[in-house]
Amino acid sequence: MGLCSSWDGTISYSEFCDAARALSEKWKLSNSACPPWTWVHCQKPIGFLHMRCFYAQCYLSLENFYCCSISKEGTYHDQNQSSGEEPVDDTTLISTEFVQLEVHQYDFHIVYSASYRVPVLYFRGYRCDGQPLTVDDIEKGLPANALKTLKESKWTFMTREEHPFLNRPWYTFHPCGTSEWMKLLFSDSSSSEHGAVVEQYLVSWLSVVGQVVGLQVPLEMLKGSNLKPPFSSD
Repeated sequence: MGLCSSWDGTISYSEFCDAARALSEKWKLSNSACPPWTWVHCQKPIGFLHMRCFYAQCYLSLENFYCCSISKEGTYHDQNQSSGEEPVDDTTLISTEFVQLEVHQYDFHIVYSASYRVPVLYFRGYRCDGQPLTVDDIEKGLPANALKTLKESKWTFMTREEHPFLNRPWYTFHPCGTSEWMKLLFSDSSSSEHGAVVEQYLVSWLSVVGQVVGLQVPLEMLKGSNLKPPFSSD
């Protein structure tokens, strides 16, 4: 794989494994205070009933990751408060905004899609009391730029699907547009060596996808990639 015009933005499973190791190591160096990304080894069945056989596959897991969610509520009150029943003049009303900080716990899994040949992010979130987060809960806690991307970008279509290894419903982003924007993301990169592209593939991918769900990738992890950080103001 090279950065030629024929590259379609996808990677093989073996390249995914190499990219995952690079992501895990860089995350550990840049985010030592946070939980690490770890390999999870699975055996996935293929075939039918007694004719089933199993093949091994791995995915990356980051669990017990805490994100702060900020919600705002506004109220109005009369700055010239009186005890009478006089009509309230709108000009005397002032607004008071209450900012509520809530901590949510997330689990993130990066799984390789053999159909699309790209990584897929699966995630779930919980409140402090253990209650699972809904889509509305997740969206309320996102930064304005991330929420805008979530609603407007064709590749951030959030769905709830069965986890391919855990067989339980998790939130995920459909991977149909991933290869397209990964090719675009690397199009201006000076890295043309096969190994350099693979090493930065998952880091660069997560720097885009992660921000949509509040998972920030330190800029130090992007050093040497010559890629512009996502949501940059430049």
